Amino acid sequence: MQPLSGLRILEFDGLGPVTFAGMMLADLGAEVLRLSRATSAGAGAGVFDEVGGAVLHRGRASVPVDLKAPADRERILALVEKADAAIEGFRPGVMERLGYGPEILHQRNPALVFGRVTGWGQTGPLAQTVGHDLNYIGLSGLLHAMGPADRPPAPPLNVVGDYGGGAMMLVVGVLAGLIEARTTGRGRVVDAAMTDGAALLGGLFQALHGRGLWNDRRGANLLDGGAPFYRCYRCQDGGFVAVAALEPRFYAALLKGLEIAPETAPQYDFAGWPALHARLEQIFARRDRDDWTAAFADTEACVTPVLSLAEAPDHPHNRARATFHGGLPTPAPRFDGAPARTVAPPSAVTLSDAVQAWSNTG
Repeated sequence: MQPLSGLRILEFDGLGPVTFAGMMLADLGAEVLRLSRATSAGAGAGVFDEVGGAVLHRGRASVPVDLKAPADRERILALVEKADAAIEGFRPGVMERLGYGPEILHQRNPALVFGRVTGWGQTGPLAQTVGHDLNYIGLSGLLHAMGPADRPPAPPLNVVGDYGGGAMMLVVGVLAGLIEARTTGRGRVVDAAMTDGAALLGGLFQALHGRGLWNDRRGANLLDGGAPFYRCYRCQDGGFVAVAALEPRFYAALLKGLEIAPETAPQYDFAGWPALHARLEQIFARRDRDDWTAAFADTEACVTPVLSLAEAPDHPHNRARATFHGGLPTPAPRFDGAPARTVAPPSAVTLSDAVQAWSNTG
């Protein structure tokens, strides 16, 4: 039994955050049906869908549907009656035009939690504007803070917008709505916008900036690479180490391991940071990455290797925790000290079989 066992979720298939949210809910034990576009409806799988499907579509069945076909519509609404929540990631108004907006679905199931995730949100001047997660986090203020000082802001993959600001906020909103619906019998409509979510993730930095404690110039602050004791360094072999010696005692351990006299490198001498950064660059460039890793093992210096995607599954810590299986990440978080578990690969069922299965089980 997983925490969400017994919950039924309809996922109106899409790209990006709604797919990740469906994966998370399935990983946590919910029975998720992914309503994917049938070939007859003009479906076409892109490279991300094809390659990422092994992880993003895991743990749930794909049900090919034509959302515009009357026969499929009646079967989908029958599933809605048995569902606890539905999630979708279309542009605002699309679900309404297709006949699956929250008002329609709530007529069939008033307790249904209707989760919506978009880039700009359901309302606002940009709500109908196209974009991708890089556009959305650009509006949040976070993108401006990422990357080196002398280069344009660096795209942080799509983990900040699509997954952090979008999918995870959608999952939290849906779970909150499900808790409320159990006592009120009323399902909420969750409006998860990546612009809102990314802004929330960056709340600490907005607060620091408002107090004059965070500079809008990249690479000039404590956590953006400006501090020489909180950044990555290139090693002799071209590999990198991550240095995160924030606390004074951790910083002292770092200096000891680098054979630097503490009096020559005060931690918070801001004017001296550029020179100290250059000094540490020269020192770390003298040895290979794994040599530095071994040298700082069992110390408090907070120096660890920067692993590549290929290396990460084979790291001893990740192997011991079974963080990866078959090269792909296993579900997180874990509960009650249970070991990592694998999840069934994507499967497929017909819409008629899905309706019959849900009808036979309550």
